Amino acid sequence: MVEPSHPGNVGSAARAIKTMGFSRLVLVNPRVADANVHPEAIALASGAADVLGQARICATLEEALAPVTMAFAMTARLRDLGPPACDMRQAAGLVREHLAGAGPEREGGPHAAVVLGTERSGLTNEQVALCQRICHIPANPDYSSLNVAQALQLAAYELRYALVAAGELAVAGPRAEPAPGEAVEALLVHWEQALIEVGYLDPRHPKKLMPRMRHLFARAGLSREETDLLRGVCTAMIAQARKISHGSS
Repeated sequence: MVEPSHPGNVGSAARAIKTMGFSRLVLVNPRVADANVHPEAIALASGAADVLGQARICATLEEALAPVTMAFAMTARLRDLGPPACDMRQAAGLVREHLAGAGPEREGGPHAAVVLGTERSGLTNEQVALCQRICHIPANPDYSSLNVAQALQLAAYELRYALVAAGELAVAGPRAEPAPGEAVEALLVHWEQALIEVGYLDPRHPKKLMPRMRHLFARAGLSREETDLLRGVCTAMIAQARKISHGSS
């Protein structure tokens, strides 16, 4: 939950995910300090005080998504530029496929997340861009307003429904370890540096090149090995560009 304004919604969110068998709630820069121990949050958690009490609090969405390998930005707004969009049921299917055969959660394994914005304005374009997919709830087009905790309840239900069937899926061989958000962010920084060094990107007039590269990498669903490989390419590009530059000077 990004910048939640009301502690009551935080408590309701904890209750919503616990009823569906989930326990990890992450709060990004909540408007009320210690929102997870606020009396209103505890009251509305209604038996989910354990989930509420162990909620992780992060300063930024980048920090929250650092260990996440597939993030879904929940938004009802259409975006001209952004990750691919799907409805919540399709998103749940993608999560099931992403986690198939992973077994119990472990450090470095695949992790999926649903990201919700503020009660008033939702997610910014920059926050959406940090996710691999956009998802929405196909609500009444004439009145699609949902409280964030209600939206999370529906998302958690769809995820549980999809994951209950995960035992019926056959795992086809070993799966590549997905790249966490922090590895992709480091790659983007390195990639931008390499593009500048070879003269492809003019930092004075970047246009939309790097946002488009971000969306390309997000759609690709990079593995750790692939991010390491691409960073090796960046290192070689930078070294070659500097070698040519020094040779001509």
